[in-house]
Amino acid sequence: MLIKKCSLLDLKELAQLNKQLIEDEKSDNTMNLEQLKIRMRDFLLGEYDAYFFMEDDCVAGYALVRRTSSPLYLRQFFIARNFRRQGKGKKALKLLLAELKTDKIDIEVLSWNEAAIKFWESCGFAERSRYMRLE
Repeated sequence: MLIKKCSLLDLKELAQLNKQLIEDEKSDNTMNLEQLKIRMRDFLLGEYDAYFFMEDDCVAGYALVRRTSSPLYLRQFFIARNFRRQGKGKKALKLLLAELKTDKIDIEVLSWNEAAIKFWESCGFAERSRYMRLE
């Protein structure tokens, strides 16, 4: 697996992957692909960097990191469905941390996303706070 920093030329693919992430985590985000593409562009033109995880010239996943946070903030992390359950997520995380030259990073996980919670805990992450919403 290799890591590749994304550019504005990658917006379409990043939006498609982000849409799959939204579906898989059962997020209440209702943005369509064009809206996600615009949002991703704004992220990349702002405080964020995106990275593809490449496996045999295929995009196996991506990450979106806010580079201005201390510690860094991993806003989105996604491994494509056909690459899961093969150790690719942990490998991608290690590549990302090496690329970012850090061993400390913050994440948020939707409270109902049990699979993600288990994955992050298996990578050594520990709960530090609870983000809550009144609707």
